[in-house]
Amino acid sequence: MYRKLMSVAASAIALSGCGSDSTTAPEPRADLSACPNLQVPANSRLVAHVFANGVQIYQWTDTSWVLLSPSASLTSDVAGTASVGIHYAGPTWEATRGGKVTGVVQDRCTPNANAIPWLILKATWDGQPGAFAGATHIQRVSTTGGLAPIVTGTKGQIVSVAYRAEYYFYRAP
Repeated sequence: MYRKLMSVAASAIALSGCGSDSTTAPEPRADLSACPNLQVPANSRLVAHVFANGVQIYQWTDTSWVLLSPSASLTSDVAGTASVGIHYAGPTWEATRGGKVTGVVQDRCTPNANAIPWLILKATWDGQPGAFAGATHIQRVSTTGGLAPIVTGTKGQIVSVAYRAEYYFYRAP
């Protein structure tokens, strides 16, 4: 029980966007040793760290699968027990308690050929208070699944492919 309470407390701190001082533990950061091109600007501050569990939705165009949108639940814990928002087309991340951001891919890296790429995105915040307030960059890392099917489809066919990922949201210093 104590371990679970500490995990929830650590997640709440990560989502709060609290500043760091000499008494605060260092901010969690993604291990980008395999993808150094996905670094956020120097001195960026962590706003939120969330876990996504959902699907990547693809449509067959008669020649290839095209990504339509993601659809995922966002949680503050890897087990998926503490819901904090949703992720959908745009791409957009929307917090349960308000506020959202959209992103535009700046760069990508594929450390796992069996999963969707890791990304660095430029974020645009909607100006509303919430878990993602002030976010200027997003990293998608630690992905599993989500790749388009390798078999051909029928024109207009839509498929949903399960995926998981971690998202780190940062703001300018």
